[in-house]
This record gives sequence, structure tokens and C-alpha cells, in this order.
Amino acid sequence: MTDATIATTGATPAPNSGTSQFDSDSARSQWKVVLKRFMRHRAAVAGSALFILLVLFAFFGSYVWKYSYQQLNLGRYLPPSADHPFGTGHLGEDMLSQIIRGTQFSLQIAIIVAVVATFIGVILGAVSGYRRGWVDSLINRGIDLVLVLPPFVIAAAMTRSTFLLEATKTGSQSSNWLLVAIFISLISWMSIARTVRAMVLSLREKEFVEAARALGGSTPRIVFRHILPNTIDVIIVNTTVTIAQAVLLEAALSFIGLGVQSPDTSLGLLINQNKNELTQHPWLFFIPFAFIVAISLSVNFIGDGMRDAFDPRQRRVKA
Repeated sequence: MTDATIATTGATPAPNSGTSQFDSDSARSQWKVVLKRFMRHRAAVAGSALFILLVLFAFFGSYVWKYSYQQLNLGRYLPPSADHPFGTGHLGEDMLSQIIRGTQFSLQIAIIVAVVATFIGVILGAVSGYRRGWVDSLINRGIDLVLVLPPFVIAAAMTRSTFLLEATKTGSQSSNWLLVAIFISLISWMSIARTVRAMVLSLREKEFVEAARALGGSTPRIVFRHILPNTIDVIIVNTTVTIAQAVLLEAALSFIGLGVQSPDTSLGLLINQNKNELTQHPWLFFIPFAFIVAISLSVNFIGDGMRDAFDPRQRRVKA
């Protein structure tokens, strides 16, 4: 049986050679049910398709499109046309190639944030929920301290101070998108930690955990082998939400000049660079804005679909 099944029924698996095969078959069956429920969620399927298209556009579009983001003097402020579907900018740069590169950087930042924030949040949440006592209090007080100020303010302060320090040392701007990703990660793990902590507090009292303790299982083995696998649904859903939040936070920071800086770029930076062209050349503002909305909506739809697919209240429903 899987840990989730043991937690529900209180049954103890029989120590025979067929147990591991049964566990594997049961796990595959559960994931098939989850996939079927997800595929019934039309918005989630549409969001998945859109997100895949955006990823392909961002990471492979430059190999297909005829213009490079480095090409200039193609004609200033040309309106959208067959040759330049998104028009050109104030330096005569092709905006489609700029959008491709900006989308790539925005997605890179969002994915790094999701991975790092999820890792930090899961580890601290699991330790906090399982150990309890002073460890739980210390981690929770740290989370409360960070949450006193809005995440946007903290990220803006960190990026601003770092950019000033780098400019003082080097006298010029350098690549900084990875720093932006790390800073956003450091303020994005708290909600994941609190969610995982709540799950671990519930699961640590289940029979299969008590059995693992009685058999002499170490704390890391109990947490990572028996408890965390039963929180994978919550972790996946929260990771998708973190991607959408990271895209919006990075865009907001770049829009006010405290996020990604040249020579790097992002969708938020493209909006910032063209915010004064809103009335005369509106496509320069609204096209990158539309891509930010598309990424956020697609990821949110995926998260909604996963939340419904993993809903424990539907686990006994035939799929």
C-alpha cells in the first residue's frame, strides 16, 4: 500500500514479495486518476497548451525568427506589419525578437524562483511541523518577521542596494537577472513553508508514521520517505502559483527600474522602456503586457486544474 492509503485505512502492509509491486501499481493508478481529472478541467488544459507554446516561443523562437535582438536601425517606430509583426522600437530594433528574449528571461526567473522557493519552503516547513517546540517557534517567528513588510518592498530594497554596490565597484551595469531571481526566491517561500508545515503537523500523528518510529526510522527518513511524499499534491499546486507570482513581481520590479537591467531584458523591462510611448505607439507597451498576462493566466489555470485533480474529497470518485 502507499503511505496515503495506510494513513486513510490504518492497515499495515503484509511483508511479502508482492508488496512493492502492489505499491507501484497503486501509485500508477492514483496518478492516472489525477491525470484524468486534470484533463477534464478545460481551462487547465488550455492553460497548459498556452504555457507550452510560450515556452517554445521563448526558448526556440530566436532560432526561427529572421531578426536578431541585436539588430538595430531597421526603421524607428514602424507599426506592426508582416515583416515586423510587433513593430519596431526607438532604436529600430525588431520588437518580436525583443519579446522573444524578454519572455525567455522572465520565464527563466520564474522557474528559478519556483524551484528555490519550493525547496526552501518544503525543507523549513517540514522541519517546523515535525520537530515542533522551539524549532517550530523560531521558524514561524522568522516568517512573521519577513511578512511584516510587503514582499515587493523587500525585493525592491534588496535589488536597489545590490545594484548601487555593483555600480560603485565596476562603474557600469552588468548581467543581473540571476540576482533578481535569487532575491525574489528569498521572499517567496513563506507561504509554501506554512502550507507544508500544516500538512506535516497532521501527518506526523498518523499510524504509518508511528509505525516508522517504532521500527527505528530516523527523522530524515521519516520526513522524506513517509511524510513529504504525501504532501506532493500541495507542493505541486503551490509551485505553480509561485511561478505566476514571480512573473508578476519581476515585472513590477523591472517596471520601476529595480528589477532586470540592461544588457539583460525582461517583459517588465520592455514595458518600462516603452511606457512613454503609450499614446503614440501603444503596441510597444501593450504587447509585452499581454505576454505577462498570458503567462500568469496560463499558470494560474494549471494550478486550478491541479488543485481540483488532487482534491482529496474526490479520491474515491471513479474516473
